[in-house]
Amino acid sequence: MPYSYSPFVLLLLVLLPFSLSAAVATATGHEYTAPREKMTHLHFFFHGRFAGPNATAVLVAVPPGTNATFNTFGAVIVLDDPLRDGPEASSKLIGKAQGLTAQASQEGTYLLMVVNFVFTAGKYNGSSLAILGRFVPDVSGTERSIVGGTGKFRMARGYTVGNVYIWTASYFVLELDAYIVHY
Repeated sequence: MPYSYSPFVLLLLVLLPFSLSAAVATATGHEYTAPREKMTHLHFFFHGRFAGPNATAVLVAVPPGTNATFNTFGAVIVLDDPLRDGPEASSKLIGKAQGLTAQASQEGTYLLMVVNFVFTAGKYNGSSLAILGRFVPDVSGTERSIVGGTGKFRMARGYTVGNVYIWTASYFVLELDAYIVHY
């Protein structure tokens, strides 16, 4: 008994080779080429105040049964610190450091930082960098990873190097150099 095909199936069999060749031509004819990567170096100052009415770093959690201090193991601090182009409090505001730190050591002050550097002025206004890493206040040259970014820093990676410029009982200033690879 001979096979019978519907006209629809025959039409599909006839058109299938044309549709495959069109898909292949489209995919190979318009290949995506990523923009060239560039390296950017930024130098700025991270100002923080953890005491007084204008505190920009606030202790929000400590383990039960412990003293409520920044140095308590397990303490969590929320940041909304200004980023400035100089070490003086009157220096030009270029952005904010917004995120969390946690006291991650039982022996000394070793903070885990999860922070976004959000730029609000200048060439990088509207862009941000995502920072992750360890911060040791009494050690110069502490590095943290740049694990992402937005805006002009989309797909960013790199690192920051931080040096303590001022550290008092209520106020600190970190001098930062950021080395950023991005598109």
